Amino acid sequence: MTPSADLRYLTGYDAKPLERLTCLVLPADGDPVLVVPALERAAALASPVGATGLEVAAWQETDDPYALVTELLPAAARTGTLAVDNRMWAEKVLALRTAVPDARQVLADPVLSALRMRKAPDEVQALRAAGQAVDRVHRRMGEWLRAGRTERQIGRDIAAAIVAEGHVSVDFVIVGSGPNGASPHHDLSDRLIEPGDPVVVDIGGTMESGYCSDSTRTYVAGHSPPDDFARYYEVLRTAQDRQCAYARPGVSAEALDAVGRDVITAAGYGKAFLHRTGHGIGMETHEEPYIVAGNHLVLEPGMAFSIEPGIYLPGRHGARIEDIVVCTDEGAERLNTTSRELTVLAG
Repeated sequence: MTPSADLRYLTGYDAKPLERLTCLVLPADGDPVLVVPALERAAALASPVGATGLEVAAWQETDDPYALVTELLPAAARTGTLAVDNRMWAEKVLALRTAVPDARQVLADPVLSALRMRKAPDEVQALRAAGQAVDRVHRRMGEWLRAGRTERQIGRDIAAAIVAEGHVSVDFVIVGSGPNGASPHHDLSDRLIEPGDPVVVDIGGTMESGYCSDSTRTYVAGHSPPDDFARYYEVLRTAQDRQCAYARPGVSAEALDAVGRDVITAAGYGKAFLHRTGHGIGMETHEEPYIVAGNHLVLEPGMAFSIEPGIYLPGRHGARIEDIVVCTDEGAERLNTTSRELTVLAG
């Protein structure tokens, strides 16, 4: 496991992804060892690693760290199977393959994702705190979003508020006004907001806990929106409400996707719902489970994910409503609580 959310999940160490090798060697049987560059040893020990008793093996600048990793592997692993984390850089994957040529490399995701997508109570509380923090930003949207300002100006104000409201970093700020709202992953531009523009605002960051927020609301600047927008926004809100009500242990990811997609399709906007219903969230904004057609995974208590259907009309406008939910024993808890009604911001 090299620097990644997986490494932080397992050890608490938020290691910098550098060209020098940092690597957790975790045998199926036996004690794990964290391999670090000598100049990073102090940082590793200052992290939660220092309190765990985890062995830290440091290598010097002229050492071959892959030889050290090979020495730490059980003999059976050198000709068996090595699982590497999904975010390992290609240069490190290939160097490890050269160092251990007789081992079969596979992805570690089947092991790690099974752990990470089932959140423990403390993880749910961390996600709940992240949701509350990003909700506070959405509640302040009227301070910044108004006609006559650019998406970029608004985005800068939102980014500052994300940090001010409790995050340690800003992961993304999407402000999609008018026709830009029809691009689900639009970023920011110098387009001036016009009166009556629908504006999709999708924002998120990372808390000190390492857990992420992600919430989307669609606003209208200045005065009433176009009639066709108001009509399909209500379709979208109905779809999202039904999906949130349907989410619970025992239903499949693809069935949850279908609940909202069927509502949108029945209203004639099926082709305008361009993406999956949602993604898991935790130490990464996007992780398993993915709420999408073809995913037969059955939801379980502790699984946390977004429910974010959208409708996008190219060249005109778009809308998305996104909440993070977590499966409970009885159903699902919405971690975002700001209004989902169409909000017209004055000014």
